[in-house]
Amino acid sequence: MTETDKLATRLVELGRKPAWTHGVVNPPVYHASTCVFETLDSFEQAKLNPDGGLFYGRRGTPTVWALEDAINQLEAGAAGTRVTPSGVSAIAVALLSQLKAGDHLLVMDSAYEPTRTLCNGLLAKMGITTEYYDPLIGADITRLFKANTRVVMVESPGSLTFEVQDVPGIAKAAQRHGATVIMDNTWATPLYFQALAHGVDISVMSLTKYVIGHSDALLGGVTANAATWPEVNRTFHQLGQCGGPDDVFLALRGLRTLSLRLNRHNASAVEIAHWLQGQSQVLRVLHPALPSCPGHAHWQRDFTGSSGLFSIVLQPGTRHQLAAMVDGFRHFKMGFSWGGFESLALPANPKNMRSTIPWEESGQLLRLHIGLEDVEDLKADLTAGLKRYCES
Repeated sequence: MTETDKLATRLVELGRKPAWTHGVVNPPVYHASTCVFETLDSFEQAKLNPDGGLFYGRRGTPTVWALEDAINQLEAGAAGTRVTPSGVSAIAVALLSQLKAGDHLLVMDSAYEPTRTLCNGLLAKMGITTEYYDPLIGADITRLFKANTRVVMVESPGSLTFEVQDVPGIAKAAQRHGATVIMDNTWATPLYFQALAHGVDISVMSLTKYVIGHSDALLGGVTANAATWPEVNRTFHQLGQCGGPDDVFLALRGLRTLSLRLNRHNASAVEIAHWLQGQSQVLRVLHPALPSCPGHAHWQRDFTGSSGLFSIVLQPGTRHQLAAMVDGFRHFKMGFSWGGFESLALPANPKNMRSTIPWEESGQLLRLHIGLEDVEDLKADLTAGLKRYCES
């Protein structure tokens, strides 16, 4: 495999070094805690370089190395990747690797709720101050920097409300002030947005979502450039983070079909988003690929595709109307997370998750994940649901 190989080819072949696969297609699943050493020499050599091979289960096995290597090679400019037990743990490793007591952190106001909880909870107790900024601020973020600003967190598009950020503009401002940029890139993955190539220093993904893709395992990934990798790796080990071998295997298996699944999620979601714009019960469709979505021009400039997750704002209604809609769905189910093969509908209220830019829509927000079902079946389900919403 070479860097000139097409993405679909690379996804099939990444992480499949002969030393890890031992002649089979998939790397075997290593269930390991203790790794034994045959000689005192080999033991002492391993202590000098614990990441150089088998050392202890928490430090990795060929199963883990295969996934880390594969993800690392998907990000242009990556120096290293570590796999953690969940997306939230990956965010924690990234932030804690760059912050200390007394530091100032800038976080977009459209942040994933667990990110906000981490900042307002654990980081606050550690003496780290978080300031939330308008996700559409772009290069103007420079006016928010202080002498102790160490990190800027971006998430593009934003959680629930899907504002697309000017990541390169923010990254250039951060570089001028000596701050690190950390991005949650779960929505697009490296297939549709190359975070490090756009100025990001550390890219975080919830592998639970599209990489695993089947709603049956939890994992996170942290990919860092050369400047931030040593601290990311050190923090990862100090926190004792590691993914379970069976979950890692499921992520490796999911990675092989990621391109195919994302293409289907993308096409189906864009078609349904356009269709929803014509439904009278829908006030707004918040999909980055639509011109009406805040920051759409940034999506056009920087992204090569979109995934299956977006939101709609319904006409104002009652809880009874909302219940009639979502309780009666045949294909859309209510549940947290996304990225699996199934379609999901999640009622949410962004008002409770804003500090700087108020959410002033009067209608109910409904986040949709468009799965791999037939698009016409999903449209029929939504049509019936919207009918129940306006008639209840």
